[in-house]
Amino acid sequence: MELVEAGDEDLGSLVDRWYSLAKAMEAYDELNELAYADVDDVPDDGFRAHLEADEITDYLVVHEDETIGFVTLREGHHPSRQYSQYLRIVNIAIDESHRNQGHGTAVIERVKELARERGCDHLKVSCEWHNEDARRFYRNTDFRPKQVDYAHPLE
Repeated sequence: MELVEAGDEDLGSLVDRWYSLAKAMEAYDELNELAYADVDDVPDDGFRAHLEADEITDYLVVHEDETIGFVTLREGHHPSRQYSQYLRIVNIAIDESHRNQGHGTAVIERVKELARERGCDHLKVSCEWHNEDARRFYRNTDFRPKQVDYAHPLE
């Protein structure tokens, strides 16, 4: 498994995979409802902006010359904290046909290496509260709960 930095030619693949991930998240909370009825309605400008941002990088997850997922990483810092340099996993998705084969764990291990290479001292990730599979996955890859996000729709 390798992480290959995405380029312009990969925008369609990123949008397709992001849409699939985002669509699956709708089941966990009404605040996750997408504004797009179909993947063809999703503009690629969000991922295009990532290509120009120094702190954000999208990678394709490639196994045996086949793209099987993607991961989006964002660097950040908290200058007032002892652990101040972090790498946040914004999105991580392995195609359904390749899940439960160790690819997600391999991605996490590679992301840890990237974080160390960039001088980061910790990783961050969040997931939906009721997404037990994601919570179990992160616990099994040595993440620990640290903070809880709350949301309140203003209607």
